Amino acid sequence: MPAKSALRRTLAVIAALPLLTLAACGYGSEAKDDDTAKVAAGAKKIDGLDSVKIGYFGNLTHATALVGNQKGYFQKALGATEAKYQVFNAGPSEIEALNSGSIDIGWIGPSPAINGYTKSKGTNLRIIGGSASGGVKLVVNPEKIKSLKDVKGKKIATPQLGNTQDVAFLNWISDQGWKVDAESGKGDVSVVRTDNKVTPDAYKSGSIDGAWVPEPTASKLVAEGGKVLLDEADLWPDKKFVITNIIVSQKFLKEHPKAVEAVLKASVEANKWINANPDEAKAAANKQLEADSGKALPTDVLDPAWKSIQFTNDPLAATLNTEAEHAVKAGLLEDPLLDGIYDLTLLNKVLEAAGESTVDDAGLGVK
Repeated sequence: MPAKSALRRTLAVIAALPLLTLAACGYGSEAKDDDTAKVAAGAKKIDGLDSVKIGYFGNLTHATALVGNQKGYFQKALGATEAKYQVFNAGPSEIEALNSGSIDIGWIGPSPAINGYTKSKGTNLRIIGGSASGGVKLVVNPEKIKSLKDVKGKKIATPQLGNTQDVAFLNWISDQGWKVDAESGKGDVSVVRTDNKVTPDAYKSGSIDGAWVPEPTASKLVAEGGKVLLDEADLWPDKKFVITNIIVSQKFLKEHPKAVEAVLKASVEANKWINANPDEAKAAANKQLEADSGKALPTDVLDPAWKSIQFTNDPLAATLNTEAEHAVKAGLLEDPLLDGIYDLTLLNKVLEAAGESTVDDAGLGVK
């Protein structure tokens, strides 16, 4: 679909549905503070700030932030301004934290970013950079589902109603010519909204036949005997679609642009190191996951999950636009006003300074 098409009108979500408030992972809403960042001796504060509060999920699709924390990229870029971290389990709590000032900058999926922006009528956040693409798969029980046409009539889990994967699966179902009521999940396919934390157990018990889920849940299902029937990346041009963006509160962006630029510089450096050193980066991300949650991912989950994710500075703005259109098509969302959701000025400044290609906002940037 054209990058600058549609989606220029006001938001109106179907009554009683917490649509597009759910993060790509759907892991709940608890947040955890991590104040262990070390400030370099002799360094100076940026913008006079004592700290910059950074939020992210304990998920491999947020590995830019995991590695940036673990390897000290954020702290190095911020100097004597302390990098503080909060680890979230779901989008709503991160948006709430951004709105309240509990965090300044966050890594988050496209659906909660869209929802946060439209619910505030474009006043609370900006997407200021990209982080990751891909890492979403349809994994099925190979004894029950041997081909894509066999999905009809089966029970397939998505993380939560209206979340990024739920919308993608509903759109795929529609493309097959099948009918499903988006709200109830009933129809030619039974869409079963299941928290990613319990999806592997639901699969083992036989209560679902498969799941359209992000990593590492997809690889956890494979480790339980599931088979990857479809990689969502195969449905997108160049096999790229946004799964994680970087957002900032508009207030913080206006008042502390140097701090925002520093975090973006660290993010670009982290992505460069991740792409140049995939094995070391995978280990670093897993080490931070263990530090944050107390549990590292096993190799048979970590390795395949990591391979399916691309780390990029490009927010892939046209694909966010298309994801919103999919929600409209599914009947979960009336056309939202997304104009101005992006401000890539500082990111492009950082990219130019690093000798890298600048990125585009698909016509949805600040004017």
